[in-house]
Amino acid sequence: MKYTAQQPVRVCLIIPRSPFLLDERVFMHLGILKVAAMLESKGYKVDMLDLSGVENDEEVLADYLRMEERANVFGLTATTPQIPEAVRISKFLKKNKTNVEKIILGGPHVTLMHTASKRETYSGLSDANRATKDIESLLTYFDVLVCGDGEFAVFEAFKIKTGIIDADDRKSSLFLTNEDFSGLPLPARHLVNVESYHYSIEGRKAISLIAQLGCPFKCTFCSGRNSPFLRNIRTRDVDSVAKEVEHLHLEYGMKGFMFYDDELNVNKEMINLMNKIFDIQQKHNTKFFLRGFIKAELFDEIQAKAMYRAGFRWILVGFESGDERILKNIRKNATRDDNLRCIKIAKHHNLKVKALMSIGHAGESIESINNTTNWLLEARPDDFDCTIITTYPGSPYFDEAAFDPRLNCYVYEDRLTKERLYQASIDYQLDQDYYKGDPDGGYISYVWTDNISAEDLVHERNLLEKEVREKLNIPYYPSRAGMVYEHSMGMGNINLPPSIFRRGH
Repeated sequence: MKYTAQQPVRVCLIIPRSPFLLDERVFMHLGILKVAAMLESKGYKVDMLDLSGVENDEEVLADYLRMEERANVFGLTATTPQIPEAVRISKFLKKNKTNVEKIILGGPHVTLMHTASKRETYSGLSDANRATKDIESLLTYFDVLVCGDGEFAVFEAFKIKTGIIDADDRKSSLFLTNEDFSGLPLPARHLVNVESYHYSIEGRKAISLIAQLGCPFKCTFCSGRNSPFLRNIRTRDVDSVAKEVEHLHLEYGMKGFMFYDDELNVNKEMINLMNKIFDIQQKHNTKFFLRGFIKAELFDEIQAKAMYRAGFRWILVGFESGDERILKNIRKNATRDDNLRCIKIAKHHNLKVKALMSIGHAGESIESINNTTNWLLEARPDDFDCTIITTYPGSPYFDEAAFDPRLNCYVYEDRLTKERLYQASIDYQLDQDYYKGDPDGGYISYVWTDNISAEDLVHERNLLEKEVREKLNIPYYPSRAGMVYEHSMGMGNINLPPSIFRRGH
């Protein structure tokens, strides 16, 4: 029978839980909120179930399914570690379905896994075909997969019964241009309870926004390096970003802003943007407090001065390693001295630095980890993370690894140094593989090298964490308890709590 698409009147978008995070209510998921804004701009009614931090989320879903006025088309977003949660939600919807017509999955995981599967097909990297198998498996749980930008692709997803919408192609009309990125509606933050998120900068309540998409660099560990979706830079014009900052200040009273761009100082208009943000503060006689990511070797005195003037008090920098050999292996384009210079410039301009470090790279050893410890003690950042590397789809570590049946694992070999990174076979629909873990011993390593085992990586990471925090007097951050949904057992028009459920205008 030929499928006749019926455009839905109401759509329910779902943000799955992230139980791997110490605190799930820090940053809201802007991607799905941008899709929601696009739907609303075209006249669709949008319901939003924000399950971040909700321990008994299936009770929320059950109550929503009992509502008299509800959607029959559902859309979920998921990062790689959220995939087990998304799969569980899909199973629940299908098991308990009452007129559940279609379930759509979008977000980073399906995008990057699909990109990896295309490389397997076209490049002959077919050993075990893990990306292709993952996509095929996802299609048993979800009716339609949306890969890449979702703002236009979601409408195409409504037109088909099952299959893949590939917007992760620069030649596709679904791929956002700079003009699209600047002109499309702002994320529909009114569909989530902004007050239930509790991120702050220097004690001021803060909210996140994105001024640019993508990063041009080729770090071997970084997810998205092989995907146009995250490889090609798309920038918003500075006026559109400034207007969003002003809107968030006036609408929600925000004075803190976290820029979630990959690298702020890749944007040639960054200084202009800083000046615009300063002008907004002058206009409204207020003071902002900002935080964001920068690229170490591109950072200079002019940028630092402009950032501080605009309200930046923190910068986050992916230094990754304190070992010169590892920095070369991961194509970081920065030396230990470049990274020390970055911190020196920041401190000269009263900018605090959070150093983002990682271990478990190809060629990693106890010696290289000790060099990272010593570099941190010399650099003295104001805060730091040290994570065990995760081989996410879209990264060279994942995409360029081959399955070795003798070792029963995947092996990435650096094409220049020939150093290897071994990776356990992971079912991403069952295992939550993620960078950050519980600092009190909650890390699991799925990688190892010729020089250090997975177990020793965990041990050495814990030693590094303990030594650096003690010597630099940097505290741990406690986690927050999860939310428990108080549901109604009544039928009919159920009023779900506003912290979890929002209905569009």
